[in-house]
Amino acid sequence: MQAFVRSSDRTRIAYESLGSSSTSLVLVHGWCCDSTYWDLQIAPLAARWRVVRLDLAGHGHSDCRRTDWSIAAFGADVSAVVSAAGLSDAILVGHSMGADVVLEAARLMKGRVRGLVWVDQYNQLSTLMSEARVQERLAPFRANFSETTRAFVRSMFSSASDSSLIERVAAHMSSASESIALAALEATWNHGRSVPGLLAEVDLPVVAINAEYPSTDIPSMKQHGVEVLLMPGVGHFPMLEKPTEFNACLARAVEEFDV
Repeated sequence: MQAFVRSSDRTRIAYESLGSSSTSLVLVHGWCCDSTYWDLQIAPLAARWRVVRLDLAGHGHSDCRRTDWSIAAFGADVSAVVSAAGLSDAILVGHSMGADVVLEAARLMKGRVRGLVWVDQYNQLSTLMSEARVQERLAPFRANFSETTRAFVRSMFSSASDSSLIERVAAHMSSASESIALAALEATWNHGRSVPGLLAEVDLPVVAINAEYPSTDIPSMKQHGVEVLLMPGVGHFPMLEKPTEFNACLARAVEEFDV
């Protein structure tokens, strides 16, 4: 059943909690997505753990009236949900932009987070985008948000991906609020430069589930304490493209945090 909680800036955040376990998985979607992108994970995961998923502000059923679309503000959304759900032993799972968000959320919730799972966000941590490069990449989105987003989304799938799935995701993401999407994308790409320092600050185990292609610089990731699990035959949305295989991979990642 859907519930709502106020984030730190009073924005209303929608979330859902299923299953029962002392260990909880908190699923955080990516840029221009929403909690439904985890639909194929809920039943399998809730059979083993408590599962909480949410819509970040400006996405899905959450409010869109805030003015700060920073990663820190999104992290506060996750923290508010974790508090409202009464979670004390959480594993935060973030897809794409959600990987940055869960890192910020963990910083706010020291002592309540056991570990982080990133889903296809970073494949190396040695060279991160400069402000100038971020602005260069944003320029086409600012010029024609809908068409650039559609092309961007299509490019993130593998050649084996189902064409109807590709077009469904491309249509959904390109229909997002342009002002919110541009601000969030700029915040995400700029946030990358903070990631190595934040990893050291939170000092938590992190597992990255990445598509096999493009290749991951595993030594670069391990240098910052990030373990890597690779999934073949998928693109940027493995939970949609190969849900059974992804669910098994996520379960394996969660088991890395067992104490």
